Amino acid sequence: MKRYYFTSESVTEGHPDKLSDLISDSILDECLKQDKNARVAVETFVSGNTVTIAGQITTNAEFDIDKLVRKTIKEIGYDNAEIDMDYRTCKIDVNITKQSSDIAMGVDMGGAGDQGIMFGYASDETENYMPYAINMAHKLSKRLAEVRKKGIIPYLRPDGKVQVTVEYEDEAPKRIETILISTQHNADVSQEDLRKDVIENVINVMVPAEMMDENTKIYVNPTGRFVIGGPLGDTGLTGRKIIVDTYGGYARHGGGAFSGKDASKVDRSAAYMLRHIAKNIVANGYAKKCEIQVSYAIGMKEPLSIYINTFGTGRKSNEELVELIKRNFDLTPNGMIEYLGLREPIYTKTTNYGHFGKDNLPWEKIIKLC
Repeated sequence: MKRYYFTSESVTEGHPDKLSDLISDSILDECLKQDKNARVAVETFVSGNTVTIAGQITTNAEFDIDKLVRKTIKEIGYDNAEIDMDYRTCKIDVNITKQSSDIAMGVDMGGAGDQGIMFGYASDETENYMPYAINMAHKLSKRLAEVRKKGIIPYLRPDGKVQVTVEYEDEAPKRIETILISTQHNADVSQEDLRKDVIENVINVMVPAEMMDENTKIYVNPTGRFVIGGPLGDTGLTGRKIIVDTYGGYARHGGGAFSGKDASKVDRSAAYMLRHIAKNIVANGYAKKCEIQVSYAIGMKEPLSIYINTFGTGRKSNEELVELIKRNFDLTPNGMIEYLGLREPIYTKTTNYGHFGKDNLPWEKIIKLC
């Protein structure tokens, strides 16, 4: 019997890195609402009560970035510069230029906007074909935001993190070994009340009872206090939560971030396409788990390589599955964009709680493969 433990992390939408991601994706979506062919590569940096936005945008869209950024920060819930950030008083610096003509030349011809490697993954261990640990971590971090916004635990603040350790037996999740939740809160709350409320309203609501036992360890704010948070407690930067965004470390990652990039950047579009393909290989019964890698060269349309690994669970050989992929899918940048509808303003839906495993995203659709 093979037994091991695996841990994945998720963060709330108020985590400084996720605040940065959401600002970048909000700018991208606003551009795409007005200009489907907008080229966007935007980075956001937050520190203290200051937001810095930089990058390249080539578009006909016109909008007030300052107003959009403040609206986004308000929606997350940051309104107190003494403990995190205030959408009303924060300073916003913007440094936006146009896309390099050298890069645009290759993209205009339908080629990839950069070189790089991308991965996609799927497994049958959960209903949405995601690894169990990251799937549960996302559910818990999303619930943290929900109980704050609905006033169920009214003293919570936007910043927070979750870690879930899962015990696997013979490659299947057997039980949860550890749940760690660190959540920002108002100063006048006791550790005892916080722990009780989080266990009762977050953990017990989201975690199936059969996955916990008397040996499951639960930690809530193990330092005992988390009042100073958000950009005041830690800087945030777009693209710094790539493992949270994908498979929680259970599958490999090519290194490219997603948020703030339009779909001509294969870092984003190819990662979405490969998730779609891997999920459908598993959903169609060709394997129990599947990881796919492709590589691209800047300005070139076709991928340089395609690699697949089914970890010994495949009903077809890896060579046959690569041929299946080539037969069913166009992996050129424009082919992926058209197939998945990636010129639509859908990207703020992806920013928080993972880019994969959500029913309302086009790359999660299950199709018939043959």
